[in-house]
Amino acid sequence: MRVAIVGVSGAVGQEFLRVLEQRNFPLDELVLFGSERSAGKKYTFRGKELTVKELKKNDDFKGVDIALTSAGAGVSKEFAETITKYGAVMIDNSSAFRMDEDVPLVVPECNAEDALNRPRNIIANPNCTTIMMVVVLKPIEKLSHIKRIHISSYQSASGAGAAAMAELQQQYKEIVETGDVKTISKFPHQLAYNVIPQIDKMTENDYTKEEMKMFNETRKIMHSDVRTSATCVRVSSLRSHSESVWIETEKPLTVAEVRAALEKADGVTLVDDPQNYVYPMPLDSAGKDDVYVGRVRQDLANDNGITLWLTGDQIRKGAALNAVQIAEYLIKVGNVK
Repeated sequence: MRVAIVGVSGAVGQEFLRVLEQRNFPLDELVLFGSERSAGKKYTFRGKELTVKELKKNDDFKGVDIALTSAGAGVSKEFAETITKYGAVMIDNSSAFRMDEDVPLVVPECNAEDALNRPRNIIANPNCTTIMMVVVLKPIEKLSHIKRIHISSYQSASGAGAAAMAELQQQYKEIVETGDVKTISKFPHQLAYNVIPQIDKMTENDYTKEEMKMFNETRKIMHSDVRTSATCVRVSSLRSHSESVWIETEKPLTVAEVRAALEKADGVTLVDDPQNYVYPMPLDSAGKDDVYVGRVRQDLANDNGITLWLTGDQIRKGAALNAVQIAEYLIKVGNVK
């Protein structure tokens, strides 16, 4: 088994390295690719030093079985043919192919089988907020069809990459040292001591691209007519995203039913003891594999409504881990090359 990581120097690329090692992923050789700037860098994997190769349109992917890519949509589109030319399965973390009809959009806890039908040998990793939400929605959907979802997200700096995390830390440093923020580059406004009700660019309907991803991707992953309305907000936590979610089902569900389903669900940890103020927070989920859920309660504005709070590591389950789990599934069912 020969595996490649494309974009290894980024936040998700580095998490790919950690996840593959921690999960003892069954590979014989790991090949690292990056930009011209990253080429020549060295990273350690399983005690062996590996050197990053520059991503080029050549035959470097000959013999590669699985390519985990996280170098941005433009790079994915430009190099998809190069990566898949000799049969490698490209599991792409960018937005490049997510809504293409001939590219499956996969969260293994929800629709792993979709990964088996990939005409272009490309599998798309969904948006981080969508991934974490559908992992929690799936066990509820089994109880009763979900008709509508309203979400308010609380997304950490990590969602904008390693440089954005560094910028948030730099902003706090500048505030402490000078009382004023001078570094604003990765975000549209100062993030330190602030929240920004915008993630990604605005579309014509005044929803951001991030918010529209949640609408479209949820329907594709769940094979559902569910309607989703989101407000995505950047908050000044460093790592792990959170979401407040209001769910309307076809038939009314009890809190006890929902809690029981979540307790048994793959990829979910229920942390829900409201009377003792026990609920999950981003600090709890950072570095963890599962999506953590709490504050499960009846919606006071909708008789068929349940509302809950979730948090999960955006770089891990929201990106690298989900892609690696897709690869593990393909190996398990013998569907690689």
